[in-house]
Amino acid sequence: MIGAALAMNSAAAATDVELVSGRAFGTGWQIVAPLGAGIARLVPDIEALFDDIDRRLSPWRADSAVSRFNTGPARIHARDPALAVVTAAALEIARQSKGAFDPTVGPLVARWGFGPINHGGEPDWEAIGVGPHGVTKDRADLTLDLCGIAKGWALDRAARLLQGAGVQDALLDLGGELIALGSHPDGREWQVAVASPIASGPVVGALRLPRGRAVATSGVREQSYVLNPRRYSHIIDPATHEPARGGLVSVTVVAPDAMAADGWATALFAAGGVAGPRLALAEGIDALFLSEARGGLRQVATGRISEFML
Repeated sequence: MIGAALAMNSAAAATDVELVSGRAFGTGWQIVAPLGAGIARLVPDIEALFDDIDRRLSPWRADSAVSRFNTGPARIHARDPALAVVTAAALEIARQSKGAFDPTVGPLVARWGFGPINHGGEPDWEAIGVGPHGVTKDRADLTLDLCGIAKGWALDRAARLLQGAGVQDALLDLGGELIALGSHPDGREWQVAVASPIASGPVVGALRLPRGRAVATSGVREQSYVLNPRRYSHIIDPATHEPARGGLVSVTVVAPDAMAADGWATALFAAGGVAGPRLALAEGIDALFLSEARGGLRQVATGRISEFML
């Protein structure tokens, strides 16, 4: 993940910034902005925004729009606007990644010890559609799990909320995914640390985030377990129906918006340490791949990611 806490705490230690924080989607969020931006006044609006998205897109809630879709019949037309927008984006990344990103793998995620969708059949993202009448599916047993992209969309919405309220310079963090608005109070670009993909490891490096850019990381740090002696992550390779293998421990993506960064980080990690970089090169994705290697971590950079590294 991105070292958001390190970056935020460092920024908050300065006297020329203000910071607000809270909880959403089972994780924490923080916003740092120049002193006088008045971001504290926006906390109720941000919390209401995140609560609304959670009510619509959380598979952990039986009453959410996505859960109602998952238990609905074939040819259901789920008309929730948020569900339609995020599903359409998920299907586009699924198409571009040739299925490495698959929003219908929820039952497999649960089968391997992660996630709440413990019912449903074989994944098939091509059997999901989005049209004028909402989101539909060809089979009743198909389910949607948008956790690999929805948090990014929520972060984009929060950034737009701040901009609409007149906040032009801020760094927003939602569970380690970040988006930069404007610049740091000292005039430079916002900077964030790249944490080690192993919980006890040191910071790997740092990235600068130009105006409007977002960054997200997928990896084994937060949700994984080791068993005899393989490490199992929550990110499923749709081709094998198993947690992604091959020694890859994290993928960090910088993109024009947080939803793209979130979705592509998931897709590239699922693709693996060999196919992932090839896919990133083919699609022009700015990504940093970290894999286990003797004596440390092996880095593979694609696109313009090297230009963002400090």
